[in-house]
Amino acid sequence: MAGYLVRRVLQSLVVVVLVAVVTFVLLQLLPGGPARAILGPKATSLQISTFLHDNGYDRPLPAQFLTWAGHVLTGDLGYSYKLNQPVTAVIGDHLPKTILLMTLSTLVALVVAVPLGVYQARKRNTAGDYVVTGLSFAFYSMPSFFLGEILVLLFAVQLQWFSPLGPSGDSIGEILAQAPALVLPVLTLALITVASFSRYARSSVMENLSQDYVRTALAGGASDGKVLTRHVLRNSLIPIVTLLGLSLPQLFAGALITEQVFNYPGMGFTFIQGAQVHDYPLLLGIGLVVALATVAGSLLADIGYAVLDPRVKY
Repeated sequence: MAGYLVRRVLQSLVVVVLVAVVTFVLLQLLPGGPARAILGPKATSLQISTFLHDNGYDRPLPAQFLTWAGHVLTGDLGYSYKLNQPVTAVIGDHLPKTILLMTLSTLVALVVAVPLGVYQARKRNTAGDYVVTGLSFAFYSMPSFFLGEILVLLFAVQLQWFSPLGPSGDSIGEILAQAPALVLPVLTLALITVASFSRYARSSVMENLSQDYVRTALAGGASDGKVLTRHVLRNSLIPIVTLLGLSLPQLFAGALITEQVFNYPGMGFTFIQGAQVHDYPLLLGIGLVVALATVAGSLLADIGYAVLDPRVKY
C-alpha cells in the first residue's frame, strides 16, 4: 500500500506540472494580452512595451514559466493587477466559499442519490425506475446555468420563496448566516450531481444483490433490510467513493457557472471576473489550485477504495 501511494503521489506531481505548463501556454495565447487589459485601450505603444518589460512578458515563454514556477515553489502565486492583491490572498478569501458550496451540494446529492439508487435497484424495470432514470438523464444533460435560471424563475420569481441572488459576505460565517440565499445555488449543483451518483448507486446495488453472499445471508434467515444495510450498501458505496474524488473537476466547473448565475462570491466567480480582464496571475493561480484539488481527489478516491474493500491489493 505504501509503495502504491508513493507511486501515485509521484504520478500526481507529474500531472500537476503538465497541467501548469498547458495552462500557462494557453493563457499566453489569449488575444489582447495583459498590457492592453490593464492599461486600457488608450495606452501608447511605449506604455505597453514598458509594462511588458517590467513584468517579464517580453521574455521567451520557457523563461517566463520557469520564473513563475520558481515563485510558486516559495508560495508566491503572483499579484492580481485588477484586484490589487496577492493571488494567494484572493484565493484564500474565495476558495473556502467555493468549498462550502461544493460540500453542501455534494452532501445533499449523496443523501438523495444513494436512496434513489437503492430504490431503483430493488424496483428495476418498473414505472418508478423508469421515471427516476428519465429525470436523472434530464438533469445530467442540463447545463448548470440553464438549470439555475429555471430554479430562479420558479422559486424566486414565481413562488418568491428564495432570493434570486446567492449570499454575499467576506467570511463563511456571513455566508451561512444567509442560509435561505444558499438554497438555490446548492440545489442547482446538487441536482446535476444526483443524476450521476444515483446511476452509479443503482448499477452497484444491482450487481451486489446478485452476488452469492446475499443469497447465503438470506438463506441463513437474515432479513432483507439487514442484508441491504450491513452488506449490500457497504459494498455498493465503493464506486460512489471513487466517483466523489473523480467528480471534483465537474463540481468545480459547475460551481464556476453557478456562482456566476447567482453572483456568489466564490472562486469560480472570481475566475470569470479575472478572465474578462486577462488577469493572468490570478487565472494561473486558480488553475493550479484546481489541478491540485483534482489530483488530490483522485488520490483520496484510491485510498477510500482500499479502505472500503480490503480485498484490493496494490
